[in-house]
Amino acid sequence: QNDIISKSLLVRPGSPAVYQLNPKKEEIGSLRRMTLGEKDQNKTNRAILLVGETGTGKSTLINTLVNYTMGVKWEDDVWFQIVKEEKKRQSESQTSDVIVYQIFGFEGKTLPYSLTIIDTPGYGATKGIERDVIISERLLDWFRSANGVHEIHAVGLVLKATENRLDDRLMYIFDSVVSLFGKDMEQNIVALITHSSGTTYKNALEALEDANIKCAKDENNQPVHFLFDNCQQENRTEDMEEEFQLAFTKTSKGLKKFTDFLRETTPQQLKTTVEVLNERIRLTACIQNLKERIQLTELKQREIQQTQEALKKHEEEMKNDEKFTVEVDEVYKEKQTIRAGWWLGFFYEGATCCTVCEENCHRTGCTIAPNPKSCEVMKDGRCTSCTRKCPVSAHVKENWIYVTKTRKVKKTLQDVKKKYEKEKSDFESLLKNLTKEMEELEKGKDQMLEETFQHVVNLEQIALKVDSVSTHVHLDFLLAKMKEKGDTEKFQKLKAMKRRVEEDKGFIAALQYSFSKLKSFGKTVKGAIPW
Repeated sequence: QNDIISKSLLVRPGSPAVYQLNPKKEEIGSLRRMTLGEKDQNKTNRAILLVGETGTGKSTLINTLVNYTMGVKWEDDVWFQIVKEEKKRQSESQTSDVIVYQIFGFEGKTLPYSLTIIDTPGYGATKGIERDVIISERLLDWFRSANGVHEIHAVGLVLKATENRLDDRLMYIFDSVVSLFGKDMEQNIVALITHSSGTTYKNALEALEDANIKCAKDENNQPVHFLFDNCQQENRTEDMEEEFQLAFTKTSKGLKKFTDFLRETTPQQLKTTVEVLNERIRLTACIQNLKERIQLTELKQREIQQTQEALKKHEEEMKNDEKFTVEVDEVYKEKQTIRAGWWLGFFYEGATCCTVCEENCHRTGCTIAPNPKSCEVMKDGRCTSCTRKCPVSAHVKENWIYVTKTRKVKKTLQDVKKKYEKEKSDFESLLKNLTKEMEELEKGKDQMLEETFQHVVNLEQIALKVDSVSTHVHLDFLLAKMKEKGDTEKFQKLKAMKRRVEEDKGFIAALQYSFSKLKSFGKTVKGAIPW
């Protein structure tokens, strides 16, 4: 410990003396990693992902895990922190960085393995939903990076012992993280209960069960949980020393049980997680693109219908005078500038668009990718969203999107023939061509709906919690379109999925919270988003 102390900064003398560790800081692209010690390739490692609300004591828990790994005991009368106290890192706490801490070189002190801790910033903080989306994107970056984290032994849901019910905010946080993972992850999700100085932790367990949070269960069918107090670094005054020592001992027991769990549990490979996240992003992008394409299709159908009606109404006049005009709502597209730029180190609101199809392939939530090649809607060098599934080279990521508009236009018979006739024909053939065009547009709509439905089916097959907030927002749209189409089988399947959602009170709370945050964010950033 003397060697560690000599390389650390004393931030508070006393009992215990508190030292700030000096880990090696690495920037891996846009990712941040803190490493203490040198990695031994012959030693095994255990990885933990911590998720919790701001203020649950997550930073203290990380410091506690580090001290335990280093072998710090009560009688050493020292305490080390790798995460700075919240009051000293107020500006940092407003970032959306997912920070990875690696603790090497202490194998054999307390644990036979090294430790990797993935710290997510507090979900549900004041920056709102748009920040939480970035957190999920940053986790995806870590999971798919060559130098990132490729397996996880435990997902720790951090909550206070005093929680007797999970409010909308906390349920939203846990729903957000559980929906990131594949079905196999359930046995690795555990409760880490902080500020556990008495028996109040039982309330927190009941709150977890009432909320139907998917997690590992013990032999009593209770959520697998571990208890920690949060006063290890408190100044040991004479009148409180005995209580603090008792808390230290209790936390050490909790750490022993938790690290034993880490040693025995089977790690989950994150390949499925990456698939889930990518599939959800593609699903969202596909449906957004689909909505815009259906809007375009229906406007084109209206234009054709107006043309048909006008031709039938004025058939004789137009046969005798080809300069006779009809007025229709002509459909066209134009580029519209959107709010874009850099915020807290992230490019936001820029859209990935296809210049061949003239479509918005990833419009909402395309925050992290610096260019089209990095965008999640790209797979095997091609877009999964646009109509022609064009190559990456046909796409741009800029501060504009395509918007569909209509304008009143007067057309002569020659104009109509030029647009809709494949070859010269008579008046009746022109009407048939218009009908055929309507049928082809309808067929295109059906195909788009089928593709979108398949996205939902694929997600249901691989996701632990398919009925998450991010998926549910699309169900009503799909249900309405399947009902309109008359596809009873798909309609019933989607309806059953929605019914499961509506019976999940934890999900409903998460949905209510997410909508309230969206509403509040919309008021805060007027004009930034279209609601």
